[in-house]
Amino acid sequence: MISMKKPRRALLGRSMRPVRIACINYAKDSINDHEMTQLTAALQKCYDEHFLPVWGYPVELYVARKPKRTDWQLVYFDDASHKNMLGRHELTHRGQPISKIFVKALGDEPVSVAASHELFEMVLDPMANLWADKNRNTQYAYEVCDAVEEDAFVVNGFPMSNFVYPSWFEPFKHPRGTKFDHKGTLKAPFSMTEGGYVIKKVNGRKVIKAFGSPAKRRRFNAEDRRGHRSEFRDPKGKHHPGRRVAKRRG
Repeated sequence: MISMKKPRRALLGRSMRPVRIACINYAKDSINDHEMTQLTAALQKCYDEHFLPVWGYPVELYVARKPKRTDWQLVYFDDASHKNMLGRHELTHRGQPISKIFVKALGDEPVSVAASHELFEMVLDPMANLWADKNRNTQYAYEVCDAVEEDAFVVNGFPMSNFVYPSWFEPFKHPRGTKFDHKGTLKAPFSMTEGGYVIKKVNGRKVIKAFGSPAKRRRFNAEDRRGHRSEFRDPKGKHHPGRRVAKRRG
């Protein structure tokens, strides 16, 4: 009997070769080297066993002080005022995708939940500029964790962010039993939990945030949102100017 491995599907136009993502720790007061190694290993296992079978885009995480030029980055800062904080959110000055975790701003949220959230969303929408049509007048940001962001599951002792499935972005009727998120909490496309929120674009112009509950709105508004993905989708978002990352060439 010949055993055949189930093929992993790739997103349209993307290679099956893993994208290398450098995990860089500037939050030395909060995360030591041993914790960084354990966290990165847990993130890789979570990605390979839970996220990859659903979304089909392989990555390779590694801890580094300095990334290679072509590698993406997952960077941990104490807060948005850190001296190494970059001005642009979506790309490094070499033009590669980057995501950031601000450890001191997390409060009671585990670092692993925030890190997995940022990792999952960077992989599927590196530039934070994709939208899914719900109808002719309303689009939803292609963010896979926001709608369920306060839900978690555990991998290697680390809580990881719940995430939505491709069906969540599909505005048609689905067969009974369809999963819309990894934990099976949601029951319909474009829905959210009480602890979630979504970013919508209305009539192609106005960007708004909708929340799963008034309590979530209050928690969200109390956060320091500088440097977060959601703020770069919103023309009126809270941006952090950062520092100059490179001299103009040419």
